[in-house]
Amino acid sequence: ITIDLGFAHTTERDTVLSFVDVPGHERFVRNMLAGVGGMDLVMLHVASDESVMPQTREHFEICRLLEVPAGLVVITKSDLADAGMLEVVRLEVQELVSGSFLDGAPVIAVSARTGEGVPELRRVLASVASAVRRRSSDGPPRLPIDRVFSLKGFGTVVTGTLLTGRLTHDDELILQPSGRAATVRGLHVHGKAQAEAVAGQRVAVNLSGVDVADVARGETLTRTDAVTVTRHADVHIELLPTARQIKHGARVRFHQGTRELIGRVVLPDVTHLEPGAAASARIYFDAPAVIVRGDRFILRAYSPLVTIGGGTVLDPVPPR
Repeated sequence: ITIDLGFAHTTERDTVLSFVDVPGHERFVRNMLAGVGGMDLVMLHVASDESVMPQTREHFEICRLLEVPAGLVVITKSDLADAGMLEVVRLEVQELVSGSFLDGAPVIAVSARTGEGVPELRRVLASVASAVRRRSSDGPPRLPIDRVFSLKGFGTVVTGTLLTGRLTHDDELILQPSGRAATVRGLHVHGKAQAEAVAGQRVAVNLSGVDVADVARGETLTRTDAVTVTRHADVHIELLPTARQIKHGARVRFHQGTRELIGRVVLPDVTHLEPGAAASARIYFDAPAVIVRGDRFILRAYSPLVTIGGGTVLDPVPPR
């Protein structure tokens, strides 16, 4: 069972595909949210012997709320199902994704045991990936950190998906929200040393000036002027139809990038927000958030731990 994030890559038709394997189990959605923020393309996996599960629906809604631009569906364990079972799963998948960014996306049945469908999956992945809009390398770098470790002879190494900008050797950057300064000693992309990393790439950054104990998942490697460190923000919230209503002053779990914060929702015009509704609100965080205008985020209930909605940051420095 996948508990934390896993990483891999392959090359198909001159396209480098970087995989972030996220946990599927409901107990590890928090870890899943730390890996899904930088995705340009999602593979939604559905097992042929289980079909659409509750965690499938939650992962799908998270990807929809984060506005992942493209994707495909993979029906796994095809060797365990006959043609009739596979058709039932396809129909249930089509019902799930109807009207979403995955509506009309390729649906491919594969078996890891026999290899059936895997060559087709590789071809389709390369085709769909080639049509995805490239991330901009203009502007300041922004790397939400999803892993931190120490490498003998090198020191502190952080990894993540570079959302914007580019990184080069000797860049003088800052870790937010801690405010610690760090310098880029080296860059690796898929295990190979590089002089530069650009937006959209999975990158490992060797840092000087900080100890491994000073850095944790949830920090962002960036420049001082690139992000806003704030304790409150004005946002637009969209509640899922399956969620409970949110009351004015409710505590929620706010997920953005690789960071999770506890927040309190203030509704300016109403006492509560009904399931399936949308509204503007202000969120007060219990710790500093690292955000910019336009960031997408996910909201989960404080208890029980279920996804209830998401939205967009409207103003990271709102007026009193």
